[in-house]
Amino acid sequence: MSIDSQMSTEQVRGPVIQVQGLEKSYKDLHVLRGVDFDVARGSIFALLGSNGAGKTTVVRILSTLLKPDAGTASVNGFDVATQAANVQESISLTGQFAAVDEILSGRENLVLIARLRHLRDPGRIADDLLARFSLTDAATRKVSTYSGGMRRRLDIAMSLIGNPPVIFLDEPTTGLDPQARLEVWQAVRELAGQGTTVLLTTQHLDEAEQLADRIAVLHRGRIIANGTLSELKQLLPPAKVEYVEKQPTLEDVFLAIVGDDGTDSKVGAASPDGTNN
Repeated sequence: MSIDSQMSTEQVRGPVIQVQGLEKSYKDLHVLRGVDFDVARGSIFALLGSNGAGKTTVVRILSTLLKPDAGTASVNGFDVATQAANVQESISLTGQFAAVDEILSGRENLVLIARLRHLRDPGRIADDLLARFSLTDAATRKVSTYSGGMRRRLDIAMSLIGNPPVIFLDEPTTGLDPQARLEVWQAVRELAGQGTTVLLTTQHLDEAEQLADRIAVLHRGRIIANGTLSELKQLLPPAKVEYVEKQPTLEDVFLAIVGDDGTDSKVGAASPDGTNN
């Protein structure tokens, strides 16, 4: 029986991701302290937070790689704890570094994944994705010759083989230069435009501002704000600069609700190893 045939009408109409009361600790370190959020189908949802806020831990739980200590979560209508196999068939996960084989060409990487997933006509699947991510001209080149942006676009393309309805992008622009970041942003927009639900974790304010339909601010293991960009900006009154009303930026909002007590890395600056919790 296919996943689609197992899903009820209510599951299809409801949020594609539902998280309630999620908790996770590593010995005495409380990483998640009761996280709640929903993600609408076909939207881009940004989980924004500093290094160590718990973003990657949330993604690992949602992708069934880690079990929570408390709380519930479902993806595409399936419980991550009791229906892990169905969740895994519904998602794709792209981490902070492109998981591509540099010895192979871009096309060979895509064909390999399609064959591993036992899909029909892997060559056509590869060619369609190469065209979709503007990599056709580089299709036969070894990935070792690709730029950072090209590798990341290929990585995202590989994650879409099999048409998963949900994709997790965990810090997708880590280590990329400005031009490469713009290329990845465009690829993410196209994903959502074709109906894929995207959960994006980021510590870059501009990334959340540019891409997300909704933004949740994760701080010290809790969601402390959740809304559209305009809703978050309404948390602060507009300032007047020389009698001209100036609307608050996402950075203004973030710093106001998180504060700066010196215990967290600032959002927007990558950690030395490019990782976060």
